[in-house]
Amino acid sequence: MTDSRLRALVADDEQPALAELVYLLRQDERIGEILTASSGPEALKILQAADIDVVFCDIKMPGLDGIDLARVLSNFVSRPQIVFVTAYDEHAVDAFDLDAADYVMKPVRAERLTEAVRRVVSAGTPTAQPPPDDSDDEVIPVELAGVTRFVHRSTVRYVEAQGDYARLHTGQNSHLVRIPLSTLEDRWREAGFTRIHRSTLVALAHVDEMRVDGGRCAVRVGDDWLPVSRRHTRELRDLLVRSSSLRG
Repeated sequence: MTDSRLRALVADDEQPALAELVYLLRQDERIGEILTASSGPEALKILQAADIDVVFCDIKMPGLDGIDLARVLSNFVSRPQIVFVTAYDEHAVDAFDLDAADYVMKPVRAERLTEAVRRVVSAGTPTAQPPPDDSDDEVIPVELAGVTRFVHRSTVRYVEAQGDYARLHTGQNSHLVRIPLSTLEDRWREAGFTRIHRSTLVALAHVDEMRVDGGRCAVRVGDDWLPVSRRHTRELRDLLVRSSSLRG
């Protein structure tokens, strides 16, 4: 039988508060697996790697606070429900502007948390978002030297697979994210990204030149030449011709 219980992530930088919330949630039969994070960036890493139904998060956390975390999650194609658990009430308006399922004040009472879980279940999880179109510029959180930065999809020129990770190449930098290349291919296809090699995804809008020499094909993206596999050469040529005619 499929487990219909909620998979939860609890994020709080204060260990006693984190442990207490986990303990209370484990008493609720509607909650299944519980993952934990002690900071916003750590929570993002988990959310990129695992399917989470609901996030119970503190607001004031180092590196990336709960409100900013919720803003990032709003760009997910399929995002979890958010329940803020905090000692501060001044952020309630911002929280509900971000479609939070609930806003629970500390110290947390068991019956109040039970009500929050009920609201999550009633709302349905995860919240399905419409697929992004060309007018929606997805934001990808990346971590660099302990600082979380936000990379817009429109700035990504090409993506390289590195195991279970993907390296996003922008004009000046590259960023490693824990997202498989196949996931980005499915998610970004409608935004003009296409596979040109088993390990490379390219943004058609950033392709400056295509060259075939001795039966080998390559495209130039900025200062970089990227090899195109034989099986993708014809499809890429057709896509580039179609793309240029639409722009013209």
